[in-house]
Amino acid sequence: MTDIDILGLGATAVDRLLYVPAYPPPNSKVNVLRSAQQCGGLTATAPVAAARLGVRCAYAGQLGDDEDSHFVAQALQNEGIDLGYALKLAQAGPIRSTIIVSAADGTRTIFAAHPAACGAHPDWPPPEVIQRSRVLFVDHVGIPGMIRAARIARQAGRPVVCDIERGEPGYETLLALVDHVVLSWDFAAALTGAGTPEAAVARLWAAGRALVAVTCGESGCYFSEDGRVIHHQPAFCVAVADTTGCGDVFHGAYCVGLRRGMDADARIRFASAAAALKATHAGGQAGAPTLAQVISRRPALTEPAKFLL
Repeated sequence: MTDIDILGLGATAVDRLLYVPAYPPPNSKVNVLRSAQQCGGLTATAPVAAARLGVRCAYAGQLGDDEDSHFVAQALQNEGIDLGYALKLAQAGPIRSTIIVSAADGTRTIFAAHPAACGAHPDWPPPEVIQRSRVLFVDHVGIPGMIRAARIARQAGRPVVCDIERGEPGYETLLALVDHVVLSWDFAAALTGAGTPEAAVARLWAAGRALVAVTCGESGCYFSEDGRVIHHQPAFCVAVADTTGCGDVFHGAYCVGLRRGMDADARIRFASAAAALKATHAGGQAGAPTLAQVISRRPALTEPAKFLL
C-alpha cells in the first residue's frame, strides 16, 4: 500500500452547466449561450485541484453502477485520482446538479438532487487507508462515515481539513474533530451568528485546532492560528469568468500547502491564488490551475520563498 497525500471520502457530482447572459427573473425566458457537463462536488473538485498542483490523491467514497457514476469515475481517473478504495454500491451515485452561470458577473446558482447514498460510507475505507493518508479532507456528505474517518485520522496524528456547507445531523461532532477548519462566510455566519468574518473566526476557535479560516470570495480570507490574532488575505484581482468551484479549489490548494509544509500565511496565499486563477476559467474542475500556472504568477502574488515547493 502506497502512501496517499490527500484522501477524500465525500461528495461527487455531475454538473450540467447552463451559461446565460444574466440570471433570469421569475416567469421569464432566457437564451442559453452554451452548455457543458462536468464532474464536480466538494470532494471531487478539491482532490482534482490538489492533483493538478502535484500531489497524490485518492477517493474512497461511494459510487454506483449508473451512467453518472461512470462519468465521475472516468473524470477522476483522467486527473490521476486513485479510485482503488472507492466503494461501489447499487443505491449510490453522485449528486446531480444543474448550474446556471451568469455571463454578466460570473456568479452561479446551483440546483442539486441527491441520490439515496452518496459520499462517505459509515464503515469504509479500512483504517489503514486513512492512517497512511497524509491529509484527510472531509465534507458534510455522509456524516457518520466522515466522523469515523476523522477520528481515525486524528488518532494517527493526521491533519483533517473540512469543507462543510450545511448543518447536516451530526456535523457538530465532525466539526469538533477537524483541526483545519476552512468554511465559507455564508455558513460560518449562519453557524456562529457572528456579524463579521473576524468574529466568526474567533467563535469557531476551539482547543485542538491548528487553523480556522473563513473565505469571503472577492473580500478575501480571514484566518487565525490561535483564535486571537486574526489575519486577512485579500483576494487577488482577476477577470472573473465563472466562480463555480472556487471554494473547492481553495480547499484543495490549502491541503497541498499543508502537505508541503507551508506555514499558515503561505498556505492561505497559495490557496487564494489558485482559487483566483480558477475564477478566470469556466467550469469547476475544468478551471482548476496547474502548479506551473500558479508558480508563473508568483512574482505578482507573493514572495518567491513562500511558494517554494
